[in-house]
Amino acid sequence: MTTKYIFFTGGVVSSVGKGVTAAAIGRTLKERGFSVTAQKLDPYLNVDPGTMSPYQHGEVYVLDDGAETDLDLGHYERFMDVRLNRVCNTTTGQIYAEIISKERRGDFLGGTIQVIPHITNEIKRRITMVAKTTNAEIVLVEVGGTVGDIESQPFLESLRQLRRELGRENTMYIHVTWLPYIGATGELKTKPTQHSVSELRSIGINPDMIIARSDYPVDRSLLDKISLYCDVDRRAVVPMTTTPVLYEVPLLLEEAGVADFILERLGLEVRRQPDWNLWRRLVAQVRREKPKVKIALVGKYVELHDAYMSVREALKHAALHLGVEVEILWIHATDLERGRSLEMLEQAHGILVPGGFGSRGIEGKILAARYARTHKVPYLGLCLGMQLMVVEFARHIFNDERANSTEFDRTTPYPVIDLLPEQQQITEMGGTMRLGLYPCQLKPGTKAAQAYQETLVQERHRHRFEFNNTYREIFEKAGMVFSGLSPDGRLVEIAELADHPFMLGTQFHPEFLSRPTRPHPLFKAFVKAACEYAGVTVQPFEMETI
Repeated sequence: MTTKYIFFTGGVVSSVGKGVTAAAIGRTLKERGFSVTAQKLDPYLNVDPGTMSPYQHGEVYVLDDGAETDLDLGHYERFMDVRLNRVCNTTTGQIYAEIISKERRGDFLGGTIQVIPHITNEIKRRITMVAKTTNAEIVLVEVGGTVGDIESQPFLESLRQLRRELGRENTMYIHVTWLPYIGATGELKTKPTQHSVSELRSIGINPDMIIARSDYPVDRSLLDKISLYCDVDRRAVVPMTTTPVLYEVPLLLEEAGVADFILERLGLEVRRQPDWNLWRRLVAQVRREKPKVKIALVGKYVELHDAYMSVREALKHAALHLGVEVEILWIHATDLERGRSLEMLEQAHGILVPGGFGSRGIEGKILAARYARTHKVPYLGLCLGMQLMVVEFARHIFNDERANSTEFDRTTPYPVIDLLPEQQQITEMGGTMRLGLYPCQLKPGTKAAQAYQETLVQERHRHRFEFNNTYREIFEKAGMVFSGLSPDGRLVEIAELADHPFMLGTQFHPEFLSRPTRPHPLFKAFVKAACEYAGVTVQPFEMETI
């Protein structure tokens, strides 16, 4: 079968929901028997989001091959239940770096390098490379930003050229736009959408479908108007009203007949009838009244919840399958350092400290770990959260507040978290990182092994510093169990406390492998421990095999 490409563009405003829409459409196509993958084209000049502040970009989502990518790839993986690779996220920075590198080598034989054709050719090469590396039959390609952004122009020009090169029957354009609500008149307005489509058409792209996002129900007359003014088939103007249940989006698209229209437009036959029974049950489970458990998430970027997107979703997945509802208490780590938000910590039935970089808020996170240890509150530490759990434990057993990670104090007398010897001489940021999928051998009889019900697992990493093995024997004697190690026994992957109901930290990021239909075992064990602490009875969600 010839690969089919569906291109997603955004109009009117950014953050309109292109990523979720693309991911949900991918799910509807997968339900019809097609192999589907997705790619995000990010217009910024950074090579990747790895060194960007989460305030700028939300979380950095890590793939199996170690690629640091946009958070929309998390939506793709969670909705479509696929594993993506580094070709699935391309940035302007990568494109220009590649072209300039070729020019310096003389690959262009002294020719003038231009946006067209050199930049656009590289963009097209990277788009078509996705199908070659994944063998997907349908590739969803999302362009970041909004039509009209100067940064997006080379990408949009590339999409225009691809229709001519691949054929109309193999390409489709979907424009996701916003219908603003004017409170004074109580109206939804289509004019911004009309202008957005006009801008798109002026560069040679005529959308085949328009997804009209809105916070309010969209009247049929408005859809007729969009169809007329934007010259789009009436069936292809789809209202998408904001829903409080994220995983309801595929069902709304199914009801609107989106997948059937897409297959018809691309000349494809349905291979199997979609079965939405499990998905509907999941959505019904979300809507059902359930007992609440409070989880304190102690981070340094809590003002922007998207900075912890995968952690938040993994908590929801676990709670969903245990028949409870998680209420996240967002606690800023620096507030704890200043003596604030302690009452929120005291309300929590579980404490989660996620990953992060930099010294800001570190003592607040250590305080959270200390509270969890001394008050026997269930604790889950992710990456930095595990390292600071180790630091707090070191301060306890050595009775010395100077114990630390050399990331934050290079002169600490107790460097319990440190760079590996071979990392010491590498100075380039990112050069010392352990990124991507690594194996973890579990120790039988531990809480980690009990959660996984396996002996060897593979998990995604994104960190620079490691547990200092000089202290391993001392810690074990003091009650810390190293329940997950690298197969050669050299690297600590999971640490837990023996005399605690549930205090466990992972060097890796388990949140990246959690799915709505398959919650991550460690998150499930953590939320279950929080339920026990709260005195809440779990009512496990019976899930049929997918």
